[in-house]
Amino acid sequence: MPLHDAYARTTPFELAFRDRDRANRLADAIEEESAGRGADADDPHAFVTMAAVAAFVGEVEGPDAPPGAIHRYGALAFHGVRFARAGCPLFVLSAPVARYLVEGTPEGDASPPARAGYLQFPQHLFWTDGGAGVPESVDGAFWSVTANGFIHTLLATGLRPDRPGLGVVPLPEAPLTDAPLWLHVDARGDGSDYEADMPGGEIDGLYSLSAAGEVLKLLARFFAYTHSVPRGLLPVGPPVEGDGNAIGPARSVLPFTRVVLDAS
Repeated sequence: MPLHDAYARTTPFELAFRDRDRANRLADAIEEESAGRGADADDPHAFVTMAAVAAFVGEVEGPDAPPGAIHRYGALAFHGVRFARAGCPLFVLSAPVARYLVEGTPEGDASPPARAGYLQFPQHLFWTDGGAGVPESVDGAFWSVTANGFIHTLLATGLRPDRPGLGVVPLPEAPLTDAPLWLHVDARGDGSDYEADMPGGEIDGLYSLSAAGEVLKLLARFFAYTHSVPRGLLPVGPPVEGDGNAIGPARSVLPFTRVVLDAS
């Protein structure tokens, strides 16, 4: 199947919040509620107990939300409001750089280029188990660093033009001080990180994400790449009116940074 990386596709943030103002309104409501309750909105576990978050999840999932929706989509709300507060740092990973990061380790600092952001993968290059053994294409990964020095990560899956909605996969928090170790970690424990585990995946050059450590390794290598290859970061403004894409996937309206091989 074709891999798309020519521009930023509509993001999970836009699907969930529609616009940045909605995310900022939710953030304001959460800050007010957390101050009144003496709760720490920086803690994802406390965050999902907020009434404002429950209301948001109800809007997203409707009255027939499945069990566990508050935890999955509460995690999406957590990342969404922090993404908005950080200025919506969106990075689009080109396929050559994605393959470079899977196969090798860039030199450089493994600290993130922003406290929160979204890394969009080439469409249909990375896959994960969507449940019941059915593979789902991974659109990308949110990250957010909290005041206690932990990084929180959320995979977004299942964004397809033939159906609404998306899937979210929250990953365990991890100390950011360990990021240099993630660059070289053997996440699966058998030396086969990112090896495709779906039929035909190897033939098509696809990758699987089956362990949280694989995601952290990919993010750490991306972080290092932003520091070691600054000429590979190309800022792109939002699409202008009339800049259509009748053939490709729907465009994001957000400005983004395209991540390419050294553009010098």
